[in-house]
Amino acid sequence: MLELPHMSYFSILKKDQHTKARTGIIHTAHGDVKTPLFNPIGTKGAVKSIAAEEMRFWGAEMLLANTYHLWMRPGDALIAKAGGLHKFMNWKGAIFTDSGGFQAFSLSKMVKISDQGVSFRSEIDGTMHNLTPEVSMQIQLNLGSDIAVVLDDFPGYPATDKQVAASISRTFDWAKRSKLEHDRIVARTVNPGQKLWGITQGSTFPEMRAESARLTRTLDFVGYAIGGEAVGEPEEEMYKAVDATIPHLEEDKPKHLLGVGTPEQIVQAVARGVDSFDCVIPTREARHGKLYVNLKPGDPLGVGYTTVNITNESTREDFSPVDNTCNCYCCLNFTRSYIRHLFMSGEPLGIRLATMHNLRFYLNLMDRIRTAIDAENFKELSDTYRHRKGLPE
Repeated sequence: MLELPHMSYFSILKKDQHTKARTGIIHTAHGDVKTPLFNPIGTKGAVKSIAAEEMRFWGAEMLLANTYHLWMRPGDALIAKAGGLHKFMNWKGAIFTDSGGFQAFSLSKMVKISDQGVSFRSEIDGTMHNLTPEVSMQIQLNLGSDIAVVLDDFPGYPATDKQVAASISRTFDWAKRSKLEHDRIVARTVNPGQKLWGITQGSTFPEMRAESARLTRTLDFVGYAIGGEAVGEPEEEMYKAVDATIPHLEEDKPKHLLGVGTPEQIVQAVARGVDSFDCVIPTREARHGKLYVNLKPGDPLGVGYTTVNITNESTREDFSPVDNTCNCYCCLNFTRSYIRHLFMSGEPLGIRLATMHNLRFYLNLMDRIRTAIDAENFKELSDTYRHRKGLPE
């Protein structure tokens, strides 16, 4: 694959007049992606129960794959031998990979973090591994994703100011090392067009969030991810962190909020200037029978959404679609009663249909957001989701 021709990596198309929301296009080596966007999660090289071509048909333009899990199994060297993750999983769109650090911290045993990197014992076979900034780059380049991110130090929540200060310093040092290694070998890998994004940290301390953003900006990444969010902190703290970070990063570069979130969190983060998201919510909750349903204008709950637990007794004789406003395969062909029957019977089709529906809901939400920004009525949408949850003005 050839290097991308010289062009602006991120094109801003429309700015909202009342918020920091904007629409844009990220030009990747595997095609343009429209922002604001949601990345369905393909942790191990697959979106659970969904084929790659189905995701593309529904409008997904980029997926997120997990560096840690693919490193552990089947191994990044095997995927590189296959021609990269795009070919391995037959996905023709863009791919975003995380650094692997969060999973190394949270899933592994005998974790030891030092300035060199993260040492841990694999949860799969007990073998010891060392994840350094350089190794993370080598793995992500073997995977051949379109957007890679630097290895960062996650302080956890809650964290003291001293812990967060150390995390910011280490994350900045690791970012410099990641960038050097990426620049050194990217041209010789399965995707020479891969771009590297920086990560900011700072936990719930606005001043430290700002400092991390200012430091990371000095390395001149083409895009940025905001890390350490949606890890148990109150929702309002997440918004404060985004508000403290965005002003200190270049306006003309894309920003990704890692691990977020619920529909109202996505809408409110877009209003604060975030361009892309990833989250397990739509697929994870589908597996537990929780489905997202649009509400019509005039509904007492407002214009927005609600959720339905498909296993509830109330759906046993409900022969309506999950969502009358949705044109997904699930809603066009099956009733709530039937999907409940599948769940109660342990039939895998139930999870598959629920996953189809929730992913379409999220992808359709992003389309609604982009349309609202272009039509200059995004503030109305944003206010609806704020008032629905009683979010701060």
